[in-house]
Amino acid sequence: MALAVALVGFGVVTGVASGLLGVGGGIMMVPFLTLAVGLSQHAAEATSLLVVLPTAIVGSVVLRRRGVGDLGIALRVGLAGSLGGAGGAALALSLPGHTLRVVFAAFLGLVGLKLVHDALRREEAGT
Repeated sequence: MALAVALVGFGVVTGVASGLLGVGGGIMMVPFLTLAVGLSQHAAEATSLLVVLPTAIVGSVVLRRRGVGDLGIALRVGLAGSLGGAGGAALALSLPGHTLRVVFAAFLGLVGLKLVHDALRREEAGT
């Protein structure tokens, strides 16, 4: 029962992050599912992808009703992303779980470093 409550609570947090930050939740969901729930890296990434669908649809509808977003760009990028997603899933399945976890962690680290770097540069420039 405690796990179910934690999953629902984390789902709400992930949904808020999705709507607020424009993320699908994978950056939060995968670490949570591997570290707190104990899923394998492969299972956590697959579960995260399944969670993204309803979260993204609801967040997109809310934002679109307010006139935010470009549907044409979204459809073009989404089509290309679908093709890339199939390739990425096949690649993920070809990697051992520990390697996939390192790749995921390195990606998160690089994104974090880039965000900090850009924020510091803008602060120095006064923008």
